[in-house]
Amino acid sequence: MEIIVTEEAEKKIKAKRSGKNSSHLKLKYDTEGCGCVVSGVAALWLVNELEDDDHEIHTNIGSIYIEKSKEVFFEETMTIAFSEKANCFQLKSPNQYLNPRMSLYDRTDS
Repeated sequence: MEIIVTEEAEKKIKAKRSGKNSSHLKLKYDTEGCGCVVSGVAALWLVNELEDDDHEIHTNIGSIYIEKSKEVFFEETMTIAFSEKANCFQLKSPNQYLNPRMSLYDRTDS
């Protein structure tokens, strides 16, 4: 799997991570409140601890983790971008937008 992070998205991620050197960035397939595992939505999470199922993906900005069991919901090649106009992250592949309004949640204090 290949994930490319645009320069704009990298700046926003770094700003959110400021002062949280030990945090990990996860591309989470979030199913909470969706009712069904296939109805999930992609989101970025900052977390302190990794789960046993987390798989490391090396990117142009460092490591991003994805739950191995949820990789099936993602594409082989993806880009994480940031839209200033919409003020949100976007997850896209060469074929489609996987989430055109993706959020970054700080789960380090939870």
